[in-house]
Amino acid sequence: MRHTISILLENAAGALSRVAGLFSARAYNIESLSVAPTEDPTVSRLTLVTRGSAEVIEQITKQLNKLVDVIRLIDLNEGSAIERELMLIKVRAIGGEQREEITRLAGIYGARIVDVTESSFIIELTGDSTKLDAFIEIIGAKRILEVVRSGVLGILRGTKALRA
Repeated sequence: MRHTISILLENAAGALSRVAGLFSARAYNIESLSVAPTEDPTVSRLTLVTRGSAEVIEQITKQLNKLVDVIRLIDLNEGSAIERELMLIKVRAIGGEQREEITRLAGIYGARIVDVTESSFIIELTGDSTKLDAFIEIIGAKRILEVVRSGVLGILRGTKALRA
């Protein structure tokens, strides 16, 4: 099962390396990883996506909690959470009909065209992973020149918060 784990950790050299090292040492895979400072410059928020049974995820969280740099963590699957990912996709767009179709598809998905050249568009799209995957599929592999994705970000709904 897919799990999104949100971690507050010390914003210090090597902290991210120790988290990644924990995963590689135990042969766990990280599907997505995003990290940035929080409102407190001494604390970073790391969001990662991994897969595993309930027992494996429990083991991962126990091992993460043992790391010195980890302040707190939460499995966002334990409650109601909002997840988003940012994607920039460069697509081939030659000819008026093709350009119109890409513009129409971008509008349907709530995407923004952020760059236009004679032969391509760069489109920005935010949403959950399934929405981004669906957009890639509908655009078609032959049109895609390049795809860049941020990785998943997640936050719990309601008043419960992951704070230091």
